Amino acid sequence: MAWFESLGMALIDVLIAGLMLIVGLFPEALSAPFDYAFMQRALLTSILVGAICGLLSCFVVLKRWSLLGDAISHAVLPGVAIAYLLGWPFFIGAFLAGAVSALGIGALERHTRIKSDAAMGLMFTFAFALGVVIIGKIATNTHLMHILFGNVLGVQYPALMLTLFSGVVALVAVWVFYRSLVLYTFDPMQAQALGFNTSVVHYGLILLLTLTIVASLETVGIILVVAMLITPGATAHLLTDRLTTMMLLSVGTGILSAVLGLYLSFLFDVASGGAIVLVATALFAVALLAAPRHGLVGRWWRRRRGAAAMVP
Repeated sequence: MAWFESLGMALIDVLIAGLMLIVGLFPEALSAPFDYAFMQRALLTSILVGAICGLLSCFVVLKRWSLLGDAISHAVLPGVAIAYLLGWPFFIGAFLAGAVSALGIGALERHTRIKSDAAMGLMFTFAFALGVVIIGKIATNTHLMHILFGNVLGVQYPALMLTLFSGVVALVAVWVFYRSLVLYTFDPMQAQALGFNTSVVHYGLILLLTLTIVASLETVGIILVVAMLITPGATAHLLTDRLTTMMLLSVGTGILSAVLGLYLSFLFDVASGGAIVLVATALFAVALLAAPRHGLVGRWWRRRRGAAAMVP
């Protein structure tokens, strides 16, 4: 495993070096904050999370699963606590707990009368309460709750490698199963009629979201990963009706929010995660107002022109 870890660190160093070549093209006033090693790691982490979550955000928004990310991110708590008791890596316990909770939500939604919002609420509150009870019985100085609130400015190589790995898995999965994902997202009945196993697609997408969320928790925390799974996709959805274009816009929005938010957090000495979320929300507000077809300004202008045309 030592050689694998060394290979991962070398790959990250190469990616950071490539990023610094791009950053070096900007004026010194903009590139100066990224002279520090911790800012360079934070920049790479933010771009990875913004791109990965931006990609999956399209499916989350279109499937109306916006609360799923929040549910899974809190439901990992008992897994973190059990992993601590057993001496396992936190990621393993968190992923298992998140996967069980996510699959439970999917099973309740598909096989009972319970709707998705109620299923998420049931599983989320149960898992989170179980985690709080377990942590309350553990005599330790380790604040396990802090695992859920990562700090992107303090990210280390192991967590960064995990985020990179989850990003590669997500990218490959979306590329390989793109057609089935598109059909399932827009018309599950047609997908089933064409011979696709919609149950496999459904639970596979949930597990992919779980992997992404759990891998990002330790690096960026709950607030940022949940926001990045919702806001970029919602922003892109206002700008286009084509899924391919939506995915590109969503990834671009996630990356732009991450880079700009990280820079502003350094400039104004504010929390990096909060700054990134605020930038993403600001981009959504701009799209909400100025989107050519679905923006409020454009809709108001078309109504006004239509009313004027009706006046004799």
